[in-house]
Amino acid sequence: MSRYFTKDHEWIDVDGTAATVGVTDYAQSQLGDITFIELPAEGAVLGKGDSVSVVDSVKAASDVYAPVSGTVTAANGALVDQPELVNSDADGDGWLWKMDLSDAGELDGLMDEAAYKDFVGGL
Repeated sequence: MSRYFTKDHEWIDVDGTAATVGVTDYAQSQLGDITFIELPAEGAVLGKGDSVSVVDSVKAASDVYAPVSGTVTAANGALVDQPELVNSDADGDGWLWKMDLSDAGELDGLMDEAAYKDFVGGL
C-alpha cells in the first residue's frame, strides 16, 4: 500500500485500484475540535479536485477535495456519531471515504510523505 498527500492536506492510501481518503493530522490540528462531517454517498462519481466532503469544527468549515478521480465505495459511518475520530486518529480510524480509482496516473501529481513533511514545514 502506498500513501500520497495533497497540498490541500488530504491523504490517500492506495492498494491496486482501491483507495482510502482522509485529512492529515496537520489539517485536523489546524481545524481544532471537529463537530460534524458531511460524507459522500456510496456510488458518487468524483473528479480530481472536486469538493467531496465538508468538515465542520469549532473554528471553521473546510472542504475536503478528491485527490484523484473515482467512485465512492464506502463512507466512514462511525464519523456521523463520532466526528472527533478525525481529531484523535486522522491517519487511521478517522478516514473519510473509500473509493475505486478511475485513473491511477493522477497519483503522479501527489506528494509522498517526505515531500509532504517538507511542504508543511514551509507553511
